[in-house]
Amino acid sequence: MKQHFYDLTIESLKSLLMNNGFKSYSGDQIFKWVYEQNVTNPELMTNISKALRDFLVENIVFDYMNVVNKQVAQDGTEKYLFKLHDGHVIETVLMNYDYGQSVCVTSQVGCSMGCSFCASGIITKKRDLSVAELVNQVASIQHHSKVKVTHIVVMGTGEPFDNYDNVMDFIRIINYKHGFQIGARHITVSTCGIVPRIYDYAKEVIKSNLAISLHAPNNEIRSRLMKINKVFSINELIKAVKDYVDMTNRRVTFEYILLKGVNDDISHANELSDLIRGINAYVNLIPYNPVDDFDYKKTDQIRAQKFYQQLEKRGINATLRRELGSDIDAACGQLRLKKERESLQ
Repeated sequence: MKQHFYDLTIESLKSLLMNNGFKSYSGDQIFKWVYEQNVTNPELMTNISKALRDFLVENIVFDYMNVVNKQVAQDGTEKYLFKLHDGHVIETVLMNYDYGQSVCVTSQVGCSMGCSFCASGIITKKRDLSVAELVNQVASIQHHSKVKVTHIVVMGTGEPFDNYDNVMDFIRIINYKHGFQIGARHITVSTCGIVPRIYDYAKEVIKSNLAISLHAPNNEIRSRLMKINKVFSINELIKAVKDYVDMTNRRVTFEYILLKGVNDDISHANELSDLIRGINAYVNLIPYNPVDDFDYKKTDQIRAQKFYQQLEKRGINATLRRELGSDIDAACGQLRLKKERESLQ
């Protein structure tokens, strides 16, 4: 069976070439063709030998993902539903900001974390995505949207730290000087709190950003919202984050979805302030995109603003994220869920 090119880090590509009698430096030449010049036909790679071009044709697959559906919001947000080789579908989102083009990457088919407010976990995890399927989301977005992706957030469907090794190889490829050349400070990985992996992540050579899906200021609320809190309590999570900051000297983002009547009171803002005080971090307050299957409601703008102001008053750096894609299937996993249910009818 042919290997997909996007599965290969530069090290594994060079090893493959050398094992088949070719020079290792040809790996960088091929990377430049594919990632810098968007050339995926080996016959057009004119600075490598005919023998190597033939080898690539016979042994390596170069293709983009098939688009099942595409939605474009009024604000320019693009949501793609891609079909994988085994028939599963995944979502990938392109978001347009003043600072560049950001892609939200999915790491698994479905999710096993079971957060009670999230559409991604309604259809549970089927499998991890391969390195090629991670990289190809970025490549396919660039191909179909004709944009240069400048930022990556691994915050789509799935728990990235539950697919740790593949996600790390993905980061190595997109960060490489002849890959997508996306700087470490422009790459963010979000976890709901698999504590041992936070320590692993702290030791990685490429110091990409860490975001923690917190969503609650105490164990009682967090355990209700997120099953992972019953495995790794909020106290264990906060300790791991503090250790991570000490080990890396990097700032952490705490993601906090505001849920009406659940975690959005001023008292919750005070608890949150006390919980994370002293950590080099900021809080990203996120408007909730309602999901038909759940009873959770979005916090109104006035209440969200008061929550934000209370954090600022207590000395906590925070942002109140503007809504993106609110006129399409905005919540993570909704478009995929709709497609899956249609196929069962």
